Amino acid sequence: MNGLDVVAVGALILLGVILVVLLMQALKVREIWQMMLMSKEEIQGEGSCAIENKELRSALRAEKAHVEQLQGKVVLLMALVPAA
Repeated sequence: MNGLDVVAVGALILLGVILVVLLMQALKVREIWQMMLMSKEEIQGEGSCAIENKELRSALRAEKAHVEQLQGKVVLLMALVPAA
C-alpha cells in the first residue's frame, strides 16, 4: 500500500463516520419534528376547548339575562294581581 491508498482509505473511513453522524442527526431531527407536531395538535385541542368555553360562557350570560327578564315580568304580574 502506498501513501495514496492510505489517504483514500482514511478518506473513506472519514466519509463513513460523517454518514453515521448525519444519520444520527436526521433521527434526532425526526424525533423533534414528531414532538413539534404532537405539541401543535395539543395546542389546537386547547384552542378548541377555549372556543367552546367562550361559547358556553356566552350562552350562560344569555340564560342569566333571560332569567332576569322573566323575573322582572313575574314582579310586574304580581303587582297587577289584586291581593286576596
